[in-house]
Amino acid sequence: MKKVYLDNAATTELHPEVISTMVEVLQNDFGNPSSTHSFGRSAKTLLESARKAMAKSLNAQASEIIFTSSATEATNWILTSVVKDLGIKRIITSKIEHHATLHTVEHLAKEFKIQVEYIAILPNGNIDYQDLAAKLPSDIPTLVSLMHVNNEIGTLLNIKRVSELCKYANALFHCDTVQSIGKSNLDVQDLGIDFLVASAHKFHGPKGIGFAYIKKNSMLQPMIFGGEQEKGMRAGTEAVHQVVGMAKALELAYSNLEKDTHYITELKAYCISELKKVFPEIKINGENTYYNLLNVQLPLSEEKSAMMLFTLDMKGIAVSRGSACQSGSVKPSHVLAEFLLPEEVKKPSLRISFSHFNTKEDIDLLIEGLKTA
Repeated sequence: MKKVYLDNAATTELHPEVISTMVEVLQNDFGNPSSTHSFGRSAKTLLESARKAMAKSLNAQASEIIFTSSATEATNWILTSVVKDLGIKRIITSKIEHHATLHTVEHLAKEFKIQVEYIAILPNGNIDYQDLAAKLPSDIPTLVSLMHVNNEIGTLLNIKRVSELCKYANALFHCDTVQSIGKSNLDVQDLGIDFLVASAHKFHGPKGIGFAYIKKNSMLQPMIFGGEQEKGMRAGTEAVHQVVGMAKALELAYSNLEKDTHYITELKAYCISELKKVFPEIKINGENTYYNLLNVQLPLSEEKSAMMLFTLDMKGIAVSRGSACQSGSVKPSHVLAEFLLPEEVKKPSLRISFSHFNTKEDIDLLIEGLKTA
């Protein structure tokens, strides 16, 4: 039985070249990069070479890239530090953000009594830029936290537009680029972002490693204390093999970006056309969505949908009903609930997310699985 993986927004398959690169580091460069002997210096060289390469791909300085365990850790750190150390008293975000942002903001509101404002979401699942522009002007020190690509429906944020609004209002801007890093060119200088976060496992790298872009002279303070690793910003011995694996994955992603983008865009279009043949009444959740992510509302009952996912899984076909972080929850998607009508939220929706490893055969098997389910 051929297995079909169409849940790339949750995590991605490790690229074979990433695996071989990591194995080579594990075997030959096991030294602690903080050690001064040759083993440590060799590991340190790999670490800093990876940092420089990643920084170059984002048009950032190497000193602005800090390695973390994940984008979740990076988001927690950035949002907490801007409140505790930089005097931010107000955070503007949206209710369709990842829970790493939403739950951190909720905690900060409770712990530090900061003001939280949520931008309106339009009926098409995109943020209301006019509402953001109206909310931004204030004498209160403010940070805006918005994701580039929504992890459930794939709606796309105009980063440049948001950063210009923030600059005009003298507000800081934190952007979750977990779903877009490695899948689109991001020039942090041109975009005007203050803080950016990403995780390697979303672009065919290893789990347990991510990074934060911290704009120079941001004056952020560490959240994890101990040694002087990561310019004193994040204590703990660096996982050199994971960092190198992440850098390799990003290098591969950007070297094949144009070809992969074209291929995946066509794959998504093919999936939509085939789905409509089976379910003519299908509805796509969200407009202006990213090329690798599709969220579709099926004209079926909730009971049939639950059995469908089970049946697909038994056939070796992986899709999702929402973000992987919520897969065990019986609550409806907080993203869909924000812009769909109540009766639409009750209808079953599937998230199908693609990578360059997928094929039209995978889509055909999904369609056949849906038919039989």
